[in-house]
Amino acid sequence: MNDLVLYNTLTRTKEVFKPLNPGHVGIYVCGPTVYGEAHLGHARPAITFDLLFRYLKHLGYKVRYVRNITDVGHLVNDADEGEDKIAVKARLEELEPMEVVQIYTNSYRQNMTQLNVLPPSIEPTASGHIIEQIETIKKIIESGFAYIVNGSVYFDVEKYAASYPYGELSGRKIEDLYSNTRDLEGQGEKKSSLDFALWKKATSGHIMRWPSPWSDGYPGWHIECTSMSTKYLGETFDIHGGGLDLMFPHHEAELAQGVACFGHHTVRHWMHNNLITINGQKMGKSLGNFITLNELFAGTHAILEKAYSPMVIRFFILQAHYRSPLDFSNAALQAAEKGLERLLNAMSLLSELKVSDQSSIDISALKDKCYEAINDDLNSPILIANLFEGVKLINSVKEGKETITAADLELLKQLYKDFVTDILGLQSEMSKSSASNDQALSDVVDFLLNLRLEAKSKKDWATSDRIRNHLTELGFVIKDTKEGFEWELKK
Repeated sequence: MNDLVLYNTLTRTKEVFKPLNPGHVGIYVCGPTVYGEAHLGHARPAITFDLLFRYLKHLGYKVRYVRNITDVGHLVNDADEGEDKIAVKARLEELEPMEVVQIYTNSYRQNMTQLNVLPPSIEPTASGHIIEQIETIKKIIESGFAYIVNGSVYFDVEKYAASYPYGELSGRKIEDLYSNTRDLEGQGEKKSSLDFALWKKATSGHIMRWPSPWSDGYPGWHIECTSMSTKYLGETFDIHGGGLDLMFPHHEAELAQGVACFGHHTVRHWMHNNLITINGQKMGKSLGNFITLNELFAGTHAILEKAYSPMVIRFFILQAHYRSPLDFSNAALQAAEKGLERLLNAMSLLSELKVSDQSSIDISALKDKCYEAINDDLNSPILIANLFEGVKLINSVKEGKETITAADLELLKQLYKDFVTDILGLQSEMSKSSASNDQALSDVVDFLLNLRLEAKSKKDWATSDRIRNHLTELGFVIKDTKEGFEWELKK
């Protein structure tokens, strides 16, 4: 198996991935600002880094995956002015801000479960880490890269750039940034329009506020990730990920804050997924092409021809390399739906294949090609293409054109389980519902056996025996115990 190679946005090169601590990997990914339902754009980073999380675990690493929830500090105007996005939503819906947070956090988590995105190891919230953010800001002030004005604290970009290369992550030069910006209304207390808020003094009408050494106020958007990532992963950690739209200013600010705070880069490897467009246009509410995941799953948006299942959305996203742009269209989703069905149907045939004394197909070569693809910067489209080559082999064996031994068939089954189910996270909608079906079955059997206990207590032996005999005929093994009963279903 080849080494895992990942593209590092900071160095703009592919690098063999070697974790800071052997056998352990720390990942931090920017999660959503929870002021509305999750949309198609939220699905791509979630699935991209779920793929990375799954593959690292498959390789045997112990992974601490931290994905934050932004529930304070993200202003409507990213230039540090205006209202908090969550406060705006709270006012419009006549709710407390934390009610808004809870509603849309629950909705986001439900959507992630539908997409078969594994939950992170830790899911910290910005509002739950105000103390940590205040302490991080104190360190940046002590380092000389922040200043206090009227109870607000700003990062001094010009002073930082005199010592460190500000813009190194996004590839922007500070000279170009100066020439392309202008003083904005309300920016008078800043030394420069490039400076960004670490802490903002709350105005009288600002709902979300906390005490700090500088004022009653709230943290800036960027400081939360520096504080929470280093709290849970240490002053230096392996991977920081997120969407390409976060590279500037959010991740650029994070990088600078980390250097200002600790004197060195906190992130060894930066990863960014590209964006999703719709019919060639960037997705946005103002264009009328903004689609929530719930609308996709229900087919209720005006531009949708039909509903698309969560697994189709997942497969659609994985069919493109995470660093490539991905254009949404009904035609593309319908093609993904057919492709997924073909892949899963072939997997279902594996249990029906007849074995022979000899194999005419090379399972090891297919396995090597699959690992070569995933190790090449998580090249999921090439991996999927290789899996479809395997689909042809499966169909050929089914039709009697190729042969396979029992041992090779087990290898083929394991290969598809590893790559399709465990790594790509794809499964049939039927299997997704199997857990809930199993729980329903368990509840029904428990209900019947409790009725049987009740019948026995009333010495209604006929009813008791009828329940036991019928369940036994269906394949259930029932054992009476002092506490009541135990049962299992024969395989």
